[in-house]
Amino acid sequence: MATSNPTIRYLTTTKIGEKGQLTVPKQFREDLGLATGAPFAVLRMGDGLILLPEQQRFEHLCAQVSSALTSAGATPREILETLPEARNRLFARHYGKKVFAKRSEGRRPRRK
Repeated sequence: MATSNPTIRYLTTTKIGEKGQLTVPKQFREDLGLATGAPFAVLRMGDGLILLPEQQRFEHLCAQVSSALTSAGATPREILETLPEARNRLFARHYGKKVFAKRSEGRRPRRK
């Protein structure tokens, strides 16, 4: 079983087949220990998708992130407030465009 690694080591492209199937490159399957029928969590993030093998690995990753943030003294509110800016930076770096508006952009004022 592969160990978790938060960095992106290499990127590749793949195509969606006639039946909506994606082919995961052989090197990725080998590195992650994926076999035919391996389940994936599919997350939509703006204009992109994140594929994570096995729900258990995703839950383990969430637990690790939660533990690290708790150890650093970050509150849930502080974390949530950083998400729009972090998403914009990540998407701009990888896709060359900004996809998430700031909270104040495009929102109607609250009614009193």
